[in-house]
Amino acid sequence: MKEKIIKKIEEYDTIIIHRHVRPDPDALGAQCGLSEILKKNYPDKSIYVVGDEDQSLTFMNQMDEIGDDRFKGALVIVCDTANEARIDDSRYSLAEYMIKIDHHPNEDKYGDLIWVDTNASSVSEMIYEFYLFGKEQQQFLLTEKGAELLYTGIVGDTGRFLYSNTTEKTMRYAGELRNYNFDTAEIYEEMYKLPLNVARLNGYVLSHFQYVDPGVGYIYLTKEVMEEFQVTPSESALLVNAFSNVEGLRTWVFFVEEPDQIRVRFRSKGPIVNTIAAKYNGGGHPMASGATVYTIEETEQIIQELIEACKKEDNRN
Repeated sequence: MKEKIIKKIEEYDTIIIHRHVRPDPDALGAQCGLSEILKKNYPDKSIYVVGDEDQSLTFMNQMDEIGDDRFKGALVIVCDTANEARIDDSRYSLAEYMIKIDHHPNEDKYGDLIWVDTNASSVSEMIYEFYLFGKEQQQFLLTEKGAELLYTGIVGDTGRFLYSNTTEKTMRYAGELRNYNFDTAEIYEEMYKLPLNVARLNGYVLSHFQYVDPGVGYIYLTKEVMEEFQVTPSESALLVNAFSNVEGLRTWVFFVEEPDQIRVRFRSKGPIVNTIAAKYNGGGHPMASGATVYTIEETEQIIQELIEACKKEDNRN
């Protein structure tokens, strides 16, 4: 598959790299890390990264602004996006050919060429593996900026190597990337710093989240609460693990009210949650997923389904 991707890259003069809406560090690390690799090794090609900016992640990289005409006859590569509907910048449909690179379950098989590895900790890990293949086959080079982006993406999707998706290969790749000259302390500071208003909302979350047996936690952040703390829905995502270390907690969910929908963020230490997310216009990893609902009744149904998921896990054990 890596060889097929390289052949496609070599066929096109213009390559535009996308990722999912509301990006996280892995989405940007993979998207922009791949861009760095291609720019270094194919200097005569036009390489662009597109999508909306997230102010909390502009320290990683900034997006390019390009006209619709750049997509004509171009190759599009989409990173870290399980569902076609979540691709940021819908102009991908104007391109001639599309490659999907992802580590989520391949339920939405969009794209002309698909490379999915659900065993990878992150798409940033996959992009580094792609670089290693290119290095062996065609003497690819990796810039320090590219290494920093891929390392940041891996750190983000493994929770600083604490999550169960961290493998021996993940640690080996991270170790190799650390041989490049970048400041890890600065990366961690940028990734995990909290603006004062978000820190104050964190106190609210810790005081108001609900816990129900057998191990489900949840909180509902209304528009009024976010207005009170002057926090945007996207900024609230920084707090998704605020009460994750509570004793007995096995799965938890954030409900974030937006003007026309309710954003749902699932996390788990055991019960599978992506199958639940899939029922509510979402999906993702077995232990970390997202969804969208539109009524309070649906949020109540989700809580009940999480309770049932915990009970089923107890019965299996």
